[in-house]
Amino acid sequence: MRVRRTLEWWIAIVRLAAVAFAVLEVAATARYPGGYQQAAWILTAVLGIGAVVLYALVRRGVTPAVEIAAMAFDFAIISAFVVLYAFEAGTPTRALLFLAIALGASRFGLYGGVGVALGTVPVAAWFEQRRSDIFRVDYRWDFVSFQAGAGLLMALLAGWLVSRLEEERATTERRADEAESLRDELGRRADLLEAANRCARALGSSLDIDEAFGAFIRELRGLVPFERMAIVLAEDGVARVMAVSGAKADEVMPPGTQLGLERNLLAEVVERGQTVYRRDVSSFEYAEEPELLAVGVRSRVVAPLLAGTRGVGVVSVGREEADAFSEQEVELVGLLGRLVASAVQNIRAYASERRTVEELRRLSELRADFVSLVSHELRSPMAAVIGAARTLQQRWRELQPEQRESFLALIGDETARLAALIGDVLDTSRIDAGTFSYRFADVDLAALVRDTVTTASVGQDEVPLVAEVPASAPSIRGDGERLRQVLGNLIDNAVKYSPAGEPVEVRLVPVDGSVQISVQDRGPGIHPDDQQLVFEKFGRVSGSVSKPGTGLGLFIARSIAEAHGGTLSVSSAPGRGATFTLRLPVG
Repeated sequence: MRVRRTLEWWIAIVRLAAVAFAVLEVAATARYPGGYQQAAWILTAVLGIGAVVLYALVRRGVTPAVEIAAMAFDFAIISAFVVLYAFEAGTPTRALLFLAIALGASRFGLYGGVGVALGTVPVAAWFEQRRSDIFRVDYRWDFVSFQAGAGLLMALLAGWLVSRLEEERATTERRADEAESLRDELGRRADLLEAANRCARALGSSLDIDEAFGAFIRELRGLVPFERMAIVLAEDGVARVMAVSGAKADEVMPPGTQLGLERNLLAEVVERGQTVYRRDVSSFEYAEEPELLAVGVRSRVVAPLLAGTRGVGVVSVGREEADAFSEQEVELVGLLGRLVASAVQNIRAYASERRTVEELRRLSELRADFVSLVSHELRSPMAAVIGAARTLQQRWRELQPEQRESFLALIGDETARLAALIGDVLDTSRIDAGTFSYRFADVDLAALVRDTVTTASVGQDEVPLVAEVPASAPSIRGDGERLRQVLGNLIDNAVKYSPAGEPVEVRLVPVDGSVQISVQDRGPGIHPDDQQLVFEKFGRVSGSVSKPGTGLGLFIARSIAEAHGGTLSVSSAPGRGATFTLRLPVG
């Protein structure tokens, strides 16, 4: 709502400025037919009154009704001026209808732009009818269809961009709320972990499990003296010794030892979740007890490590005398087992949350890079298109035909650049979603390489392209258009980074049951640290050699290569150019 209010406020300001512009134009126009000048002044007065009223309404607040009323007023007043000034031969007034389309798209997105564009068709038809009647010339339906088609294209482009930006804004706000919620959850869990540390100082001395166990063992020795103790964790049917202290700790069942669960007291304690006191292990009821007796352990207490009601391991404390533990010591070991389990869970939870935070940070940085890059890449071509369009609109009569063609060519080039950017973003989104489609068939790579090099050569003349393609090469199964997209991207990159006059070499070579296509340039090269980065989404080369771009092309190219069972790699060094190699399997 805040964005809409800001938009309507700015349109209201522009509308007030348009009143002065209308007064100037009405006063400057000469040779009005009878009654037309009076009608023009009446329309200007209506514009002024409407501008003031709408400005007052916008200041009080923007509602859907105000937006619709403002759009209706703007469309009506623009249409009236267009039809009124049909008496001027060669007038650019008809172009004002594009302003109405832009207003509809900026207010209501794609549907608004298309709706207003369709609404301008009757106005354009009426304008042409009046022009035909006034100048007694044939009615030109092609003028009407051109106006309608151009307006619809503008509505589709501008409306899609506005809708896309609105979606991105909503997504950003939603993700910010999610990140804040996750941050709060992390804070609460950190508080719980801190409370657990206060309850078990030894276990809380470190968030490294080995260090925490070491501190716990040192503390335990003062509470419950022992000949030997061990902490064993059981997961997925496998028991692993995590920490050992006491007699022959490095020789008999040292840390890292995997224990069998058959006839092992560990399995019984974990399953039942109850502490077991073995007063004398010389009876050898369990498989591990002969080894314990050999190192001097005669009695032991084995307590479960309970995470809730689930056993995750045991803590075992042994002494050299039989029946050496008091009832209080047995109870204390059982309690300590719960504390150890809690510490293990908390340490693992901390590690997991740390990974989550790091992933969130990476995603946040990725999102920031996306917004920054796309905003920057959109801003330049949009500024060029708007500037050229306004120049044509305001100075059409003053410009020579070749100057007009130059501005129109600029608009076409920058619009194509926008389309390419949008295509890359959509392709990346489809790749992430797994909906990027392919149509596999037999592909003649030799012909594809020749055609792509020829097309790239026609598009520029500063960097020569050299193709080394054998007379015949094995065909592959693949999507020809997607492979053409990959090769075109590699050649465009090579041309972009190559000095003028230095050739870019494209080679196709059959190699060991596969076909290898390499694109070699003589540009600044890529530092080894950046050679994997360039294949990631928004990956950009660091330093001064970076060129404008979104950093999506090579990500899309590698994804297409991998979908064909192939690979895309780079070999480069700073100052020695770069060679990108696409390898595809035959058959």
